[in-house]
Amino acid sequence: MTTLSDTELLDAARRAAEHAYVPYSSFPVGAAVLTDDGTLFTGCNVENAAYGEAICAERNAVTTMIAAGESPKVATVAVIGLKAAPCWPCGACRQVLREFHCDRVIVEGEDGQPVSLPFDQILPNSFGPDALEAR
Repeated sequence: MTTLSDTELLDAARRAAEHAYVPYSSFPVGAAVLTDDGTLFTGCNVENAAYGEAICAERNAVTTMIAAGESPKVATVAVIGLKAAPCWPCGACRQVLREFHCDRVIVEGEDGQPVSLPFDQILPNSFGPDALEAR
């Protein structure tokens, strides 16, 4: 099992952001997803001329996790915006992270230090798979 510090996770996200394809916004973002079994997946944002077809770094990392056949449980996601700190996940990414039971979100604070929050603080009262269970 991989044990990474918050700083190491942010570094992995930063390396991923360096590969972002952002010809329209010039706003590179990287994400590092750590699964509950300690496997690390990274992603970067990839833009498209049809703006709605772009994919955010967090969703890119999650889809890579699923494509690899990994357990669909996100323990932690670290997000870096190379041109903004902090860079929190957007609403769509928060919903996707909720789908995969994300426990914690780490971003880089304005002072360069990791800021960590429990996921339910960034998406309180969320709608998820459990809401669809028969009652």
